[in-house]
Amino acid sequence: MRVAVVGGGPGGLYAAVLLKRLDPARQITVWERNAPEDTFGFGVVLSDETLGGIEHADPEVYRALQAEFVRWDDIDIVHRGRTLTSGGHGFAALSRRRLLAVLHRRCRDLGVELRFRSEAPPAAELARTHDLVIAADGVHSTTRTAHAEVFGPQLTTHRCRYIWLAADFALDAFRFEIAETEHGVAQLHAYPYSRPTPAGAERSPGASTVIVEMREEVWRAAGLDRCDERESAQWCAKVFADALGGRSLRANNSSWIAFRTVVNDRWSHGNTVLLGDAAHTAHFSIGSGTKLAVEDALALAACLQEQPDTAAALAAYEDERRPVVASTQRAARASLAWFEELATYLDQPPHQFAFNLLTRSRRVTHDNLRLRDPGFVTAVEREAGIEASTPPMFTPFRLGGLTLRNRVVVSPMDMYSAADGEGTPGDFHLVHLGARALGGAGLVMTEMVCVSPEGRITPGCTGLYAPGHETAWRRVTDFVHTSAPGTAIGVQLGHSGRKGSTRLMWEGIDEPLPEGNWPVVAASPLPYRPGVNQLPHALTEPELATVRAQFVASAESAARAGFDLLELHCAHGYLLSGFLSPLTNRRTDAYGGDLTARLRFPLEVFDAVRAVWPAERPMTVRISATDWADGGTTADDAVAIAEAFTRRGADAIDVSTGQVVPDERPDFGRSYQTPFADRIRNTLGVPVIAVGALSSWDDVNSLVLAGRADLCALARPHLYDPHWTLHAAADQGYTGPGAPWPLPYRAGSRTPPTGRTDAPKPRLTLR
Repeated sequence: MRVAVVGGGPGGLYAAVLLKRLDPARQITVWERNAPEDTFGFGVVLSDETLGGIEHADPEVYRALQAEFVRWDDIDIVHRGRTLTSGGHGFAALSRRRLLAVLHRRCRDLGVELRFRSEAPPAAELARTHDLVIAADGVHSTTRTAHAEVFGPQLTTHRCRYIWLAADFALDAFRFEIAETEHGVAQLHAYPYSRPTPAGAERSPGASTVIVEMREEVWRAAGLDRCDERESAQWCAKVFADALGGRSLRANNSSWIAFRTVVNDRWSHGNTVLLGDAAHTAHFSIGSGTKLAVEDALALAACLQEQPDTAAALAAYEDERRPVVASTQRAARASLAWFEELATYLDQPPHQFAFNLLTRSRRVTHDNLRLRDPGFVTAVEREAGIEASTPPMFTPFRLGGLTLRNRVVVSPMDMYSAADGEGTPGDFHLVHLGARALGGAGLVMTEMVCVSPEGRITPGCTGLYAPGHETAWRRVTDFVHTSAPGTAIGVQLGHSGRKGSTRLMWEGIDEPLPEGNWPVVAASPLPYRPGVNQLPHALTEPELATVRAQFVASAESAARAGFDLLELHCAHGYLLSGFLSPLTNRRTDAYGGDLTARLRFPLEVFDAVRAVWPAERPMTVRISATDWADGGTTADDAVAIAEAFTRRGADAIDVSTGQVVPDERPDFGRSYQTPFADRIRNTLGVPVIAVGALSSWDDVNSLVLAGRADLCALARPHLYDPHWTLHAAADQGYTGPGAPWPLPYRAGSRTPPTGRTDAPKPRLTLR
């Protein structure tokens, strides 16, 4: 097999080492346009997981690297003159130059041909003369660009500028430092990569990587867009003089860069495969670039060894690596977005700010941070006023005139189970909502309850528009208040708009009814899916007044039915959401155009409902903070929408995303919607409810303690386990007032035994 490797970075070199070691008969050539001693950047960080893979695959490389590692456990966070330290994290770093030297030596020992100062021939040309072409040619990959129609790259440039520099001394911890300059906020990320050496001919004070980052507008205001490399290093050294002890910073072809996230639809094309930054990038703030490239090389070599041919191997390699990379990229995007919005967190209390920073990527959480450094987490909780042995999720929260005993919300979930086809809730709703109220959540929400027959999504949706509805809902609220005292129950009012008159979810979601369809209405005459769903009627001003009156009547009925909270549904492409999104509102009258005009009708409905809803009972609004589609609602729009509703009296914003247009491209993943809630809360200082693939009590604790959310709404976990909140309390050993077990269930508040686990252990072991 003849193998061509384009690019002599760590990923390409390590792939060459592994492939040659697995089969010495392979003829492997690496092209690198720079000289062997050239390198950009200074230190690289590798995780214990990655090092374990290297040790298993090539012990000789591992031993050579191990001799170079600098290891440390602490993270120092410096903000407004105060340093807080969190320990137990475990890092290993070394010089990028030494890493490359180790790999160069190993390649030569194995017989890999290294061609330095040589531009590789085009990948298409190499593919004709080689059995495999590995394109490890970096974030600006010429291979990816040349075959963009196959690889399908999506490149996203982000809002901060950063520069790689070095300090000629070794820090004793990973250091984050925040500087509030006259131009705006700048942040320093720094870590050691070379140890100090003792006195003698080779004496060295060690070295540290120093990255300085700031928003683009701050960078320009500071005049750094006009500075050369030397001037930039001097500016950074002056701003972070305390961290550096007054020392200077060293550059190495350093320039200010805007980070670019690279995602590809495909990673291979014939016998050419992308590896490392050519295939994917992840922001430096989670230290994963070299890690991902090395792990790519390990996986590619293993798949080539295991599969019957190259095509099968490349397919297996992509199948194995893509989900791992996607997860890492989600974490990296969360981390970079946190730093982009850093200025919104600066006024947090010191320990909360530090906790927020440490948990920004959602990979470090309340629970595992407690394992790493229990004293630090205890200090964060003490500063927040949380009683000892009380998880953050079980602290009370006041919403308007309502005090919730904990931070858990049973999210609104459409059940499509109004058995009479007329919108009346029945025994199913009593049992469904009653069971979840008994399960310990602070607030239980109904599904979207429709304000009119034509406002239903399906014939199985419930309503609050007929005389019998109020009585039926009163049966549910009475049960909750009587049998689950301390649990609040809320109603979500909405109108389906253009997404109405469809089948029950399990019969075909968003599919029109086979018969008995009713006319649908919307902001504009745009069907949800052209050729599939109905063409909606665009509401006239008199018809808007009618819809507004329907919301008012339903709200009055909800108050009489005994609901503790009312939420106005302005999300997910339903009627009010359809007015907010520029993708669904094309009106040319006073209710269409810019965001102020698009807000007009939803705000009119809110005002009318707020006027009749009891003043002591809170009212919230659910919004879609992004449409996940070009030209749709943006995160900036979401902040403006949230501000408009809170100015009119909303007690909290329930922050969801998407479901507005069918061609959306959501960035699915654990807690994927929470950054939108975080931004609204910390930009506006208003209470928010976070939703979106929250699945663990650890997520809830983390979000609440970091100040990213006030309440957390969970849907599927409550379908899996109606007693999710009580079980979360039991798992954490909590028995306080935030999660009391109903008296009839108290005997079940401990995990049932599953078998004997206390068998006698051997007294003596003979070796």
